[in-house]
Amino acid sequence: GAEALGKLLRQNKSIRRLILEWNSLGVWEEGFSFFCQGLGANNFLQRLDLRNNQINHQGAGELAVALKQNASLQELDLRWNNIGLLGGRALLNCLHSNKTLKRLELAGNNVPSDILKAVEQAMDHNQDRQTILSETQNRAYILSKEVLSLKDEKTKQFLDLMDTIDKQREEIARNGRMSAARVSQLQEALDEQHSIMNSLKAKLQMTEAALALSEQKVHNLGELLNATKQEQTSMAERHFTELHRLAEGADREGRLLRDLSAASEKNLLLRNQVDELEKKCKVQQDQLFQVKQDLTNTTAELKLRAVQAEERLEMEKRRFKQSLEDMESLRVKEVDHMTQHIEASERSMQDRIQRLEAIRIALEEELSQVKAAALTERGQAEEELIKVRNQARLEEQQRLEHLEEKLRLMTESRDEAQNCYLKQKQMVAETQAKVNQLSLHADGLRRRLEELQQDLNSKEEEKVTEVNKVKVELQEQIGHLQAERTAQDGLREKIAALERQLKALSSNHREALLDKEGEISMLLEKLRMKEADISRMREEEAQRASFLQNAIMAYVQGSPLGTHSSRK
Repeated sequence: GAEALGKLLRQNKSIRRLILEWNSLGVWEEGFSFFCQGLGANNFLQRLDLRNNQINHQGAGELAVALKQNASLQELDLRWNNIGLLGGRALLNCLHSNKTLKRLELAGNNVPSDILKAVEQAMDHNQDRQTILSETQNRAYILSKEVLSLKDEKTKQFLDLMDTIDKQREEIARNGRMSAARVSQLQEALDEQHSIMNSLKAKLQMTEAALALSEQKVHNLGELLNATKQEQTSMAERHFTELHRLAEGADREGRLLRDLSAASEKNLLLRNQVDELEKKCKVQQDQLFQVKQDLTNTTAELKLRAVQAEERLEMEKRRFKQSLEDMESLRVKEVDHMTQHIEASERSMQDRIQRLEAIRIALEEELSQVKAAALTERGQAEEELIKVRNQARLEEQQRLEHLEEKLRLMTESRDEAQNCYLKQKQMVAETQAKVNQLSLHADGLRRRLEELQQDLNSKEEEKVTEVNKVKVELQEQIGHLQAERTAQDGLREKIAALERQLKALSSNHREALLDKEGEISMLLEKLRMKEADISRMREEEAQRASFLQNAIMAYVQGSPLGTHSSRK
């Protein structure tokens, strides 16, 4: 069963708690060594209960070797076994290399109190170490979380800033496009107004040219009228001269009359022409007046339209300038707000950096304290090692002297016991001679007693129970021989006690010799374990220091101060 459990522990990865009390696993040393090998190869079991399993000091040594290899077991219950001094020392020595075991129960194992105290101190040290390790892991986890949160906040702030800048750029571009469209529309309207003005100016020039032509015609007609008037005056003068001449001559009257009628006709024609010309002149003057009025109206309208267009252009320019100023002010406000927000975030980041620096300083102080404690523990361990060596030497000397005295006393007591045994044998023979005279039932009891005496040499544990049974049977069946049997029972008890004392003394002597050899080997192994533990503690402290340094360097490189320094 122990071998099967060892194979199970080698391969199983799910069992966390295993209770094996009252199973006598320690009786078979080979099977229990297989079980311990499986326990050493297992890295998932956390609690193991081995109470009342008859585990001796050799089984405790196997358990110690397994605990040196195991890195997951946290609780081990070994109460009410036969571990003894050597097993307790082996378990204590293995605790220097095992840093995961938090609870080790050794009550009821005949383990000295100083070893129990040392085991408790080792358990407290493991618990403190695991609490410090968990605290450092929690702090490192919290620091990594804070660093990641700071990075996320930085990225979020940077993305928000980029989004706001992109939005502002899009709004500025949209406003620019709108203002450009408005300016283009205003420019088109202005071009249309300019084209209308140019067309009106062309019409005005054409009307002015027509007016100049009409004025020139009027001037020509005036000149013709003056010429006709002069001709009429000249003709009148001629008529007067001709009338004078008519008066002078009658011949010339006919011609003068004809000339006069022709001149009158010409005068009527000229008057008609003059009237027509005057009518045309009046019509042209009316047309000129209407053209002038139209020109004044069109110029006034053009001036009004030009003024309105200029006013609209000025209003649009003012609105565009106002919108640009508003956009500029909004952009400035947003930039100020973003700069304030960035400054606030930088201040918060600096505060967090200061806090993390304080935490780092505290961790460094704790690291220095842990180093100092490790150095002090190393010095104490060396002093304790020296003291233990001296005590071990003194104890060895005292125990050798005590064992020599015990051997001497044991030899004397053995001689006395042999003498008493011979005397008791003689007395037993005499009592047997007396008992032979008893009934057949007493003969059967004697045969049972002889068989019990033979079994006493082979079986140590069954002898006492059988003797007690024989005593009970003798007390029940041989009541009338109680006086004689009491003396016989006392002799037998003395014989059994002496034999047990002899066997206990021999076993104690052998165990003491084995304990001495085991103590010497365990002291050497303890010294090696101390040196290995000191070197491992140095490596662990170096790993911790490098881990803290890498974490701090990674955090400083991830922080804004680290980025500025790296850029520089």
